Amino acid sequence: MSDIKSPVVTLTPAPTLDRTYYVHDLVEGGVNRADGVVEELAGKGINVTKGLNLVGMAAPGVVPIGNSDPSVLARTGHTESLVPLWVDGTLRVSTTMVIKDGATTKVNEAPRPLSSEDWKSVVDLTIETVRKSGAKWLVIAGALPNDLSTGTYVDLQPIFDAMKTMGVRVALDTSGEPLQIWARKGAASVMKPNAEELASAVGRSLHTNGDVIDAARELCAAGVECVLASLGPDGMIAVTKDHSWAARTPPIKVINTVGAGDSTLAGFLSAVAESTTAEADERYGVGFDVPKGVTTAVQWGAVAVQQPTSGLQNLDGMPEAFLTVEPNREEPLGEPAII
Repeated sequence: MSDIKSPVVTLTPAPTLDRTYYVHDLVEGGVNRADGVVEELAGKGINVTKGLNLVGMAAPGVVPIGNSDPSVLARTGHTESLVPLWVDGTLRVSTTMVIKDGATTKVNEAPRPLSSEDWKSVVDLTIETVRKSGAKWLVIAGALPNDLSTGTYVDLQPIFDAMKTMGVRVALDTSGEPLQIWARKGAASVMKPNAEELASAVGRSLHTNGDVIDAARELCAAGVECVLASLGPDGMIAVTKDHSWAARTPPIKVINTVGAGDSTLAGFLSAVAESTTAEADERYGVGFDVPKGVTTAVQWGAVAVQQPTSGLQNLDGMPEAFLTVEPNREEPLGEPAII
């Protein structure tokens, strides 16, 4: 798979085995029977790969996988789309409960730590896969594991340095402390925080479109070319140093929100990864068509939340999307991010 040409490569530093239970009525504290159970190899980068595969984009996905479960790729149908690196240990498990006409609940195990040697192998395999694929984009998505020798998060800087040398843009989608660390460093070309993550990154609550734009501009000032602020029912606002665009779809019935953010990133890349614009193009200010990307992103996200699995199964029923150039700064968010 790593020799196949593709404009996008993904890296999932801490993949997970997703088990989703579908329950008609949940009785808290009681014994419940599932109407169905689905098992998927997942993680944010893997979900991006799955989505791009639907439109014929190979997007090979690099994944370190615990060698205690050697059948997991074949069992979950990922023998072709992923570039595995077998590491010592087990694969973490995440459990999702989807209640009919109710809330979706997800419990994630913490990422398994990696040895320094294993992480160096992940870095080397990622660089090699990007080079062989001729990719112009690398997606690093999901939680970051700890380095066993230091007890701190694995270091992404060697990857950023290599991609800069190769002329490859990096889209980073993570959360928590790693998001705050890398938001300040500004090494990524694109970051995709949700409202709460963006608020945490800048240390203040977000109540309006203007708050979102100002917060995103702080990340742009650090070096990020474009911030994709995912706002749930409010859609998405894409922000560059000098421009902003808001995109949304009509209201849709939400079945499962798990993985929806990964689908929006896949949609964005499906629209921008195979074409570039002049860096000096005043319409965007960056070398890719941001409004086309953000419009496609919200369409893919709307399709995703209507499907029961964490990864996109198809792109049927794509809704219309509405784009606003330089959105009204005073407009309040339907779901403010309070910290």
